[in-house]
Amino acid sequence: MRAVVQRVKKASVAINNEVVSEISQGLLILVGVGNGDTTADADYLAEKIAELRIFEDDGGKMNLSVKDIRGGLLAVSQFTLYGDCRRGRRPSFTDSARPEQAKPLYEYFVEKLSEIAATEVKTGVFAADMAVSLVNDGPVTLLLDSGKLF
Repeated sequence: MRAVVQRVKKASVAINNEVVSEISQGLLILVGVGNGDTTADADYLAEKIAELRIFEDDGGKMNLSVKDIRGGLLAVSQFTLYGDCRRGRRPSFTDSARPEQAKPLYEYFVEKLSEIAATEVKTGVFAADMAVSLVNDGPVTLLLDSGKLF
């Protein structure tokens, strides 16, 4: 699994110009599920994201997690994180999991993140055409890949 984690001042997801989810300060997480990913990959990412110390403490150091600041979490499924652009000019998405595999694992990730972070995780709508808006804070943007571990 892959995730792009962005520290945000606010973020939202809209479908057909209607906001379906929004958060204030916290993390916007774009989540991609790849072929062969398992619940172990989702567990790793959920724990890592909930515990990332990327919010500033009173001394101005990135020393606090989203749990520590009781920040919002917004997870958006994004299969294009597995787009392979090495050949040609059109990305190949053969490494992305098929929707019937990706959706349950994405939903499992959301539940696990909610459990670890002890807060509700807001979401987009799986496989919908979404408009994602954000105000990146910092900017702080991190790339996580569970496949780099196994």
